[in-house]
Amino acid sequence: MKDDSFQFNRIVQGDCLTGMSDMPDACVDLIVTDPPFAIEFKAKRSNYHRTASRVLEGYHEISTADYGQFTHRWMDAAFRVLKCSGSMYVFSGWNHLKDILTAIDDVGFITVNHLIWKYQFGVVTKRRFVTSHYHCLYVCKDEKKRKFFPFSRFDPTARDTQGSSLHYHDKEDVWSIHREYWHGDQKTPTKLPSEIIRKILSYSSEENDVIFDPFLGSGQVAVVSKKMSRRYFGFEINPGYYEFAKKRLDQNAYRLKPDDE
Repeated sequence: MKDDSFQFNRIVQGDCLTGMSDMPDACVDLIVTDPPFAIEFKAKRSNYHRTASRVLEGYHEISTADYGQFTHRWMDAAFRVLKCSGSMYVFSGWNHLKDILTAIDDVGFITVNHLIWKYQFGVVTKRRFVTSHYHCLYVCKDEKKRKFFPFSRFDPTARDTQGSSLHYHDKEDVWSIHREYWHGDQKTPTKLPSEIIRKILSYSSEENDVIFDPFLGSGQVAVVSKKMSRRYFGFEINPGYYEFAKKRLDQNAYRLKPDDE
């Protein structure tokens, strides 16, 4: 049942599994989220040679044993709040991809594409190949009603300097987009680059649509949504991350200097 009093253009500090129960049915146009991966990620401040004092602590991980049930629970709630014309993009590492795929089918989502985000480099390994990509599952509730704007980024006649179609290249299912490194600024241990969020929002939403992220982290999805004239909403369980994201939104700032500066 739709609740017209429910307020968007805000974020909430708390567990999305609890918080989504207060959201009206079919109130969200697009979900973009990067949930915990259950890979025992320690989120150390010193990872990847980052200045320790600038990296926020408290990454909230899910145990491997609980990951399947956890994924099914939040996806079930996401299915309820998503409009029939809406879509969802879920990022996942390879470790528990099977849990993501199983939950998608069990809950009732329809898979539109299995996208690959190829970033510039991964962690150097000695006994296996380097992982330098993430999976992104693009799903919907109703294949006939879902929004998609095929020429939102490139005109169908646009060509690069070699004469290749920019429109075609941009819509291939492998996306080579660099990670962002915020040298000298505050940051969380993990985040999606703004370019990948902009691309998703361009193809699967329009101005004034409601963009929802149940696992906000640094607030990237909300911040980019606001800049692109979308309404936003989301949850973040870590108080420090929530305050960081809220500060970015309140100040209309993409990056923030450390508090001691």
